[in-house]
Amino acid sequence: MLKLFSKNKNKNVKTKGFYSIMDGKSIDLSQVNDEMFSNKLLGDGIAIEPTSNTVVSPCDGEVTLVSDTKHAVGIKNEDGVEILIHIGLDTVNLKGEGFETFCKVGDKVKVGDTLVKVDRKLLKEKNIPDVTMMVIVEPNGHTISERNINQSVECGTSLLVKYE
Repeated sequence: MLKLFSKNKNKNVKTKGFYSIMDGKSIDLSQVNDEMFSNKLLGDGIAIEPTSNTVVSPCDGEVTLVSDTKHAVGIKNEDGVEILIHIGLDTVNLKGEGFETFCKVGDKVKVGDTLVKVDRKLLKEKNIPDVTMMVIVEPNGHTISERNINQSVECGTSLLVKYE
């Protein structure tokens, strides 16, 4: 397993990151068929073309948002970086159908903790893309230094985004 903290030998700065939120293939946000995400209007990040039904926490932190429709979760990590996990495109229209949440606002979570289970079969039946985005909506002064795209990833183990 990759270490969450590692020394950057050039700057003597700790590099931190976010782990995979789902099993699947990581892709660049520009490949998401939704302008809000592809144009990074909500923030920078990464997307997953999932092969599993479970969405997990990409970091240690506190849950700040669980949408009423269960398709989105917000987390603030120990550095004050806030992320939004958004499951699928136009999934708000399902009004919670096909989603089961395992967290609530205020919960403390660790890397790999289950946040949401998704009925991907239902999404497919309704012709709803299941691509899932992880967007840094509040970087709190941090910048993304690396983004691992076009690779197979596993829940909670593959490091997707590094920031300083």
